Amino acid sequence: MKERVISIPYKIKMADSFFTRLKGLMFRSDPITDEGLWIIPCNSIHMFFMKFPIDVVLLNERNEVVKIYHNIKPWRATKPIKAAHSTLELPVGSIKNLGISIGCKINCPILI
Repeated sequence: MKERVISIPYKIKMADSFFTRLKGLMFRSDPITDEGLWIIPCNSIHMFFMKFPIDVVLLNERNEVVKIYHNIKPWRATKPIKAAHSTLELPVGSIKNLGISIGCKINCPILI
């Protein structure tokens, strides 16, 4: 079976230090529309102090999707996913619009 690869068409910022992972997208006033945040390492997220919902994709070390969350609203949290190594936070609707599903591989160029 051929591996399905999804390319993310947004500008992606990497959060790979303690501070950038902790801050994430908190305290931003406007929803993200053409950008995302890749948090490494990360196997769960919280939406505390967020002002807008997001889509969340959890990836293993091979960038394969192991869990997806559509439209997570502020002041929610996800449970840790043992198989996850990183988390990709995207604009609401991205999972559906890009056809992201469990098992597909994500091609995510880091532009920022």
